[in-house]
Amino acid sequence: MKRYVPFFVILVILALTFAFPSVEYDKSVKSNFNTGDIAWMLMSTALVLIMTPGLAFFYGGMVNKKNVISTMLQSIVCMVIITVLWGIFGFSLAFGDSIGGIIGNPSTFFMMKGMLGNASWPAAPTIPLLLFAMYQLKFAIITPALITGAFAERIRFNSYIIFLVLFSIFIFSPLAHATWHPDGALAKLGVLDFAGGTVVHMSAGWAALASALFLKRRNEANHSPARITYVMIGTGLLWFGWFGFNAGSAFGANHLAVTALATSTTASAAGGITWIFFDMLRGRKPSAMGTCIGAVVGLVAITPAAGFVTVPHSLAIGIISAVVSNLVVEWRTRTTIDDTLDVFPCHGVGGMVGMLLTGVFANQAVNPANVTGDGLFFGHTHLFFIQLLALVATSLFSFFGSMLLLKITDMISPLRVSKEEEELGLDISQHGERL
Repeated sequence: MKRYVPFFVILVILALTFAFPSVEYDKSVKSNFNTGDIAWMLMSTALVLIMTPGLAFFYGGMVNKKNVISTMLQSIVCMVIITVLWGIFGFSLAFGDSIGGIIGNPSTFFMMKGMLGNASWPAAPTIPLLLFAMYQLKFAIITPALITGAFAERIRFNSYIIFLVLFSIFIFSPLAHATWHPDGALAKLGVLDFAGGTVVHMSAGWAALASALFLKRRNEANHSPARITYVMIGTGLLWFGWFGFNAGSAFGANHLAVTALATSTTASAAGGITWIFFDMLRGRKPSAMGTCIGAVVGLVAITPAAGFVTVPHSLAIGIISAVVSNLVVEWRTRTTIDDTLDVFPCHGVGGMVGMLLTGVFANQAVNPANVTGDGLFFGHTHLFFIQLLALVATSLFSFFGSMLLLKITDMISPLRVSKEEEELGLDISQHGERL
């Protein structure tokens, strides 16, 4: 019977496409579209999408050779599953009419209705609503993909699919709504998250920690990266795509996009060089792996701040985040927590550092849309404590919510592969393929 359920779901989706063609054409408002903004957002949408294959290479190169394909597929499959989910009701959950500031009404944009004509999103009036929806989709895709590094080499593929669907519905969508919808609970508090510090990186990081604790340690203690060259390729693709991730969050080809691109570049560079210099300070050799990890940590930390801080402060964010994450990675190795690829120390902690430093360095001269106020560095405390409150709330929600979803998934379909399957490798045991 289990073999028939997934295909039955596909048949239901097929039926929905006939029942809801979504041909409504919106002429109720005058078009304010700008072709330059549309062109930039089309490019940004493609840039963010390429981050997921980049993540696949980044993670795939770090695992054992017998698990490379399975690890990379866990990222790629998010592109197909989350896209279908988003087109049906996922976008509505994140950006539909607000229900208590926590979640969107799933019927608002069900089956992408109301996307034709002059429809636009209030925060992005110069681009079509459908383009806004497709841009935000790419964030929904990469967020659960980030988690996979924590439970790499020991999760059943079928169970992972169930978990990523549940995570997208019950963790990502509420956080996206609360943070980025004008009527969202965190947005109304004045929380600043330019491109996903809470919504993407903290949620994925805390879910990663919950996953590592729930699935426990791998049976094989040794860990030998399969292809460090894959990691370097993945880093390049991630850095390249991150320009769409951060600069695209300006929703237009404008000065703010330039600022976000500049701060993203400098923070990443600062993170990469700081990581290897800090390793050298502690008596280690400067490594390709460390450089790549540091650069990504810098990108993670600047994400919530990219459109609110200046270049000098983006350098500070990159440096501080690299040192803090490096120390947390070192701490993690001394514990029994088997976060395979250190997703929590890099993405979770990096995201938290970025959120707090946004509250330190944000300045209204950079982005007048910041109505909450200047940061702690400029003598104001309100924004910092708002950011701290958001950090605590997001952390609790993401960790305990993910732990609950893991338990539910495990009841539906066991999450952990058998000892024999783990020893054989997930490429063969889960997919019948090998590198």
